[in-house]
Formats: sequence, structure tokens, C-alpha cells
Amino acid sequence: MGIELVIFITAILFGIFLYWRESNGNGAYRFLNKIVNSKELQMDADNPKGFVYKQAFIPRLVFVVTLVLVAALILEFLTPISVFASYNGISAFASFAVGTLLGTYLASFVIKTSQVVEDKSGSIGDLVEEAVDRGKDLIEDLKTSDAKVVEKAKEEIDNEPKAEAEQKSARDRLKDKGLM
Repeated sequence: MGIELVIFITAILFGIFLYWRESNGNGAYRFLNKIVNSKELQMDADNPKGFVYKQAFIPRLVFVVTLVLVAALILEFLTPISVFASYNGISAFASFAVGTLLGTYLASFVIKTSQVVEDKSGSIGDLVEEAVDRGKDLIEDLKTSDAKVVEKAKEEIDNEPKAEAEQKSARDRLKDKGLM
């Protein structure tokens, strides 16, 4: 199980590398397209599509399995390692194919996410700037409303009748009632 996990992680990294290389340039796909297709059917010069880059699931799956199968056949016949003779070899082959496919989708997600972040970075800056401006306006409103509340309280204190201040103390009232 340990070697299979290592193979799977290596396959994911290989899939990421494969997708990244094709996202930078698709020369091999363009060359194969020129060889296989007639002049009318050849892809446009500005088409970025590759073997795995911007491909649907089925063509991507076919390419990855074919690539891994060719590598396994080369490994089978040129080295003493027998890939297809045991369950472990077939399991490693399947793990590598699935891991590579998963790695291509993982790389696709990362590249698309980074492109979205780059596209939205200007608008995110504008959104943050708007939020800061709104926050400043809110703070100014709070300051002015606090000042209004303080002024209103001062006015109420000034307008209170002076009679309360001139009232007798509790001690004096108790003396007047004869309780003290």
C-alpha cells in the first residue's frame, strides 16, 4: 500500500506538470494536428487547446491512459520490471493513470482560480476602497450624532428647574416631620 500511495502522489504531480506545460505551449498537439488533419480541418493558430489543456473528459482520459499504457509497455519490455504480470503492477498502472488525470484537473482548477483572481484584483481593490469610504462616513456620522446627544444632554441639564437644587436635604425633611 505504501508504494502505491507514492505512485499515486507522483502521478498527481506528473499530471500537474503535464497540464502546466501544455498551458504554456501546445507545440506537440499542433504538430500532431498538422500531420493528421487536412488543411481545412487543422486548428487555428491562436487555439490554445492541447492533449489535456482545455480538453473534455473523454479525450483527456484517452490521452492519459494511452500515455501511461505506452510507458508501461516500454517499462515491461525494456526492463526486468513486469508491469502486467501481477496484480500489483496493474494496480500501480491504474493508480498512475487515475492520479495523472486527477492532477490535470487539479492544475486546471489552480490555473483558472489564479486567472479569476488576477481579473478581479482591480475590482477587489475598488470594493475595499468603497468599504473604507463607507466606514469613514459611518464614523463621521457616529461622531456627529454623539456630539448631538451630548449637546442635548447638556441642554436638559441646564433647563432643569433650579428648585430641585434648592430642596431640603433628606435630613432636614426628616427633622421637619419630627422623626429625627
